Amino acid sequence: MGVLDGKTALVTGGSRGIGRAIVQRLARDGASVVFSFARDAAAAAALEADVPKATAVQADLAERAAAVALYDAAEQRLDGLDILVNNAGSGTVPVPISRTSDADYDQIMAVNTRAVFTLMREAVTRLRDSGRIVNISTINTVAPTAAAGVHAASKAAIEQFAASAARELGARGVTVNSVSPGATDTDLLHGNNPGIDVSDTVGPITPLGRLGRPDDIADVVAFLVGPDGRWMTGQNLRAGGGLA
Repeated sequence: MGVLDGKTALVTGGSRGIGRAIVQRLARDGASVVFSFARDAAAAAALEADVPKATAVQADLAERAAAVALYDAAEQRLDGLDILVNNAGSGTVPVPISRTSDADYDQIMAVNTRAVFTLMREAVTRLRDSGRIVNISTINTVAPTAAAGVHAASKAAIEQFAASAARELGARGVTVNSVSPGATDTDLLHGNNPGIDVSDTVGPITPLGRLGRPDDIADVVAFLVGPDGRWMTGQNLRAGGGLA
């Protein structure tokens, strides 16, 4: 019997990387999961085939109406929601502020910030009592780099959404937290660092001596949404192997 038996969850950006690991872990713990994907239908179908308790819904969260439509779809498929994990992030390659175009800024903020805000606003009134919300942030909010200014700013905003919502929803027993991954071995990390072997450059300077793995982050999320995380709210957990 899983600790999340009978629970339902929505995970955004769930077809690959950290999101995929979160979907797999929550389903393994017993939850029925709807996960969103933007474009990679093949990856989404593969995950559905691998995890019978998971259902894919296509949603481009850069579009203004997509977040509400996604929440509606998840709620209908699962007959209500207990858990919301805001994991989806913009795939825009990080560049310094001086080279960030208006279009890139708008894309990053639309996916990383506005969509999270909209999904959380829906969850405030629609998530079941004693529910769980987890926002996936980044260690760059406390360990800045020259190329991550806009990305980090977009994620810092959702950390503040979580801290405020924790106080707004506490009376209903709903917990709201953030998780800030460090360098994690995903396609996104490697794609954002072309020509660099991040395993050789970042791994050795991490106190635990390696890149993070998607499962490392999924385990932290599972703790927060499970019964053992019941007394944690308004927190930001840094899951970076001690990197910051």
